[in-house]
Amino acid sequence: MLEIRGLDSFYGRAQILDSVDLKVGAGEAVALLGRNGAGKSTLLKSIVGLVRERRGSIRFQDTELLGLPTHLVSRLGVGYVPEERRIFTNLTVRENLEVGRRRGKPGRWPLERIFEVFPNLKGMLGRMAGEMSGGEQQMLTVARTLMGDPRLVLLDEPSEGLAPLIVEQMARMVRCLHAEGLSILLCEQNMHFAGAVCERAYIIERGAIRFSGDMRRVVEDEALRRDYLAV
Repeated sequence: MLEIRGLDSFYGRAQILDSVDLKVGAGEAVALLGRNGAGKSTLLKSIVGLVRERRGSIRFQDTELLGLPTHLVSRLGVGYVPEERRIFTNLTVRENLEVGRRRGKPGRWPLERIFEVFPNLKGMLGRMAGEMSGGEQQMLTVARTLMGDPRLVLLDEPSEGLAPLIVEQMARMVRCLHAEGLSILLCEQNMHFAGAVCERAYIIERGAIRFSGDMRRVVEDEALRRDYLAV
């Protein structure tokens, strides 16, 4: 589904990613773990073209993404849920969802199916998005991304700043998307959240991949967590 090889990414003269290799298979949920500033968000932004200064290869379903503008990457089937959520606070929930709808053909995520995954949103369609709680806004952001009919969803720190109960709801939501056959690349600092939804993991530190393997090993290997994830 997604294959990254030798990816270098830059902000001006500063190199942020260094020869990153990463794969996500069809229908697979993969975690990208690392401390603050390790390069997780830069990697997701590089995939969708929000970081333009790149070299290497990013292939999605055999299509090279380097050089493509972000809107074309989205049309190919890559959905991106940013850490900042980026909802339109002056629009209603329904209007936010309609903004994300893919035009031109019926998608796999009509509103009825969205409400199966996010039942709370059904009763909020007329509410202004700026009046929602943080957890509700996060769910709206994911739902809006699904309206674009993605095959791969990039989730950037979806549990950040949420209460433990809401984090559990988010974990159930991600598991539901995974069960529906979506490929997921989950960028997280919360290892327990990532462990609840992902089979494989990568650990990134200072822009380079330091570990690639089974998520269970990350959960069980205290030395690995201490070296690369401990604050």
